[in-house]
Amino acid sequence: MANLKITLVKSKYGRLKDQQATLEALGLRKVNATVEKPDNAAIRGMVFKVKHLVKVEEI
Repeated sequence: MANLKITLVKSKYGRLKDQQATLEALGLRKVNATVEKPDNAAIRGMVFKVKHLVKVEEI
């Protein structure tokens, strides 16, 4: 199964509460923080919600 490498490139401060909560759920707490998550529909949906704040790579 493929994984996604997700990097926070913009700050979460000043964003909507649901977007901040989504970033927390992904494990992204600081700018330039990177996490690896499985490539599934739930993670893809979370990434779509904050796509303007993150960079995603398939690994």
